[in-house]
This record gives sequence, structure tokens and C-alpha cells, in this order.
Amino acid sequence: MKTATDTALRHVSALRRMGISILLLGWIVIGGTAQAVINGTTGVNFDLTAKVGYASMGDGATVYIWGYALNGGAAQIPGPTLIVNEGDTVTVTLNNDLGEAASITFPGQLDVTSTGADSQGYLAAEAGAGGGQVEYTFTAGEAGTYQYHSGSNVAQQVEMGLSGALVVRPAASGQAYDHPSTAFHQEYLFFLSEFDPHIHTAVEAGQTPDMTSRRAQYWMINGRSGPDTFFDDGIPWLPHQPYGAMARTHPGEQVLMRVIGGGLDLHPFHTHGQNFRVIARDGRMRETIPGFSGADAGISDFTLTVAPGQTYDAIWSWEGRGIGWDIFGHAPGDPCDPAGEECNPASPDYDHGKVSPVTMPEQQFLTFGGFWSGSPFLGQEGPLPVGEGGLNLDGGYFYMWHSHNEEELCNYDVFPGGLMTMMIVEAPGVPIP
Repeated sequence: MKTATDTALRHVSALRRMGISILLLGWIVIGGTAQAVINGTTGVNFDLTAKVGYASMGDGATVYIWGYALNGGAAQIPGPTLIVNEGDTVTVTLNNDLGEAASITFPGQLDVTSTGADSQGYLAAEAGAGGGQVEYTFTAGEAGTYQYHSGSNVAQQVEMGLSGALVVRPAASGQAYDHPSTAFHQEYLFFLSEFDPHIHTAVEAGQTPDMTSRRAQYWMINGRSGPDTFFDDGIPWLPHQPYGAMARTHPGEQVLMRVIGGGLDLHPFHTHGQNFRVIARDGRMRETIPGFSGADAGISDFTLTVAPGQTYDAIWSWEGRGIGWDIFGHAPGDPCDPAGEECNPASPDYDHGKVSPVTMPEQQFLTFGGFWSGSPFLGQEGPLPVGEGGLNLDGGYFYMWHSHNEEELCNYDVFPGGLMTMMIVEAPGVPIP
């Protein structure tokens, strides 16, 4: 039972964490260190160890976890992102440091075999408790986004953190699948999961948890609950959660969203700013004529219902067309830059040269918060109200991407937090590594 003191401490911790996150976000925007491609481990041979660790939540609490570790390193959630090429023969060696049998299953892959197993689990060959080892081999048959997870005591071990992402790349670079309709400029991973900390506490104490009473209290993207999702990859104070979730793009560019239901619950993932188009599900492109038509059966939506165990590939692009004013701040009569997106003949509704329909004083009353640049124009800055702004150093547009389940925007009942991150639309010319 939570006491008033517990709640107060969580509020203080959450505010402190939010302040640190906002400060670091300003540094991220300055330094341009946010990743524009998925951070993962490439190759065909991977050495993983199932072991214990502690995850830090956005309210400052720590949660006991089980995670897959790479090359004897720290346990992490989600597990290391494995990036392979279509057609590769992949070998994954699993070492087990846990107190019960563990395993890995690879949904969607071909010809999965194993050697050296200590036991045969319900879904996969197992490495025995306390030092067992098993080697898996499979063929990465088709490009796409997949996940891997434990095939032993599945509900409990996935809850504890034994799951990760597997990305299979096609022969053509810069595409999600073997068709130009799936080309992208940036790609980001959104691995959605959740924790019931009471189950984790029971497992740490050596008890058998009651999974039927499970009720999540923390919700994560890439193993982090907000506002920790704003931080860059590999920050030293989150050693068991190496992957951030901040996304950035430019107007007119294509963002590939690789979304995975990595936990046990369903999550409605909502993107502000513009619809996305789902081009694939479970590693299979949505095409009417296989091998020919490309992702012509894509589905446009603004909220993705992410089911546990499923994966989705979607393309999101922000263009700023048809909003009634020139987002780049051109005045009437200003020449149109032939190289600029707003002057693209294929985009006649960019409202080139139209002035903003409201005045700056009105903008200052209508727009608040640290991400306000002081200007309604992309890539520009302006005067700021007292105590407002200061974090949007490139004049980008910030859109929160988050769960559309309000409960999931909390860390143990404390708002804001949970399953949320940001998409920053940067002005042309702002570097995105």
C-alpha cells in the first residue's frame, strides 16, 4: 500500500528527474548527438547471457530485472538489438546465470535449430539454471522488424525483461523491405513494454509471483519510462537501459518507425503532428501483389494499437502543408528557394509567403513551456516570455509521441512519465546524425 510519504517522495523525485531530463535535452539538441539510425549490434554471431540487474524508472525508483546481456556485459532491457542481413545464417549463444532454466525463441525466422541444450522447454531449447548454455542457429529469411524473447516460463520471464528486438535488413540500403516504397531517411525503434514492480519484488525475494494478479505500474519505451526517454543512448547512470527514444527529422523526410509489442499488455501508441502509414506487420510488407506492388496496402492512422508479441513498421512524415501560413517565415513577395521543400512543385499547398494569422503577443499567450522557441516559424527564434522556453535551440517543432491510455503516462501514478517521448521536426540544414 502506498503511503502519503511514498507519494510525496515520488512527486519530488519525478520533478527532479524531469528537470535533469530537460537540461540534457537542451544539450542533445545543441550537440546533435541523438541517433538517427537504430543503435544495435550487427553481425551473424551473438553471445548473450541471461542475468539479473536493476532498472531505474522515471520517478527515481529501481526495479529488479532479468535481462539479456551482450558479451558478458550488464543485463539490459530490452535485450541487445540484433541487426542482421536478409539471408544470413545467424548463431546466438545463450548463457544462463539465472536460478531457473531460460531460453530464446525467434518468431518469424527460418530453420531454427539448437545444440547443447540442457532441457527442452515448451517453446525453445533451454539453458539450465546457474551456468547452462545453449546455441541457436537460424536463417534470417525475410527483411523486417522482429522480436526475440524467452521461451521458458514465458509470462514471468518476459515480465522480468527477457525480450529484445531483431532487425533484418534487405539488400538495398535505406529501405525497410525489398521495395523502394519502404525507403526512409531516419529510423527509430519503439519497443513498448511495462512492469508490475510487485512481481519483480517477489522474484527478487525468491518467491513465485501470482501472475493472475498482475497490474502494471510502469510503462516504457526502449526500456525507459518518461522522462528518461528524452536522454541519449548509453548514458552512464542508466547502465541497464542503454537505448533512448528521442526522434528527429526534417520536413518532407520519411521516418521509419519500428514498433514492437515487447511486454504482456496492449498499448495504443499515438503520434502527434501527422498520420503514419503502416507498411508492414510481423515482418511482412502490406502489398496486394507479393513481390511486385510494394507497400501499396499501407494503412494510414494516428494511433497504432500495439499488441503484445507483434511488430509493426510504419512511415511518418511531417510536411507542414495546408496550414494557412508559411512555416519558414517567408514574407509576401519573397523569392521561393528552388531547393526548398516548400517550393517543391509537387507540394503546391505549402502556403509560400503567407504571413502567420496571429501576432506574436497572442502567440506568447497561447504557447507555453520549455520547448517554445519564441517564433512560430520553423528554424527561427524570437523573444520569450519570462520564465518560458530556452530548450528549443534550433527552432524545431516538438511533438509528443505517447500512449493514448492516460494511465500509461504515469510512473506509479505520478504524472508525467511512462510511455512517452518526443519527435522534433528540425529546420532544413539542422544536422541529424
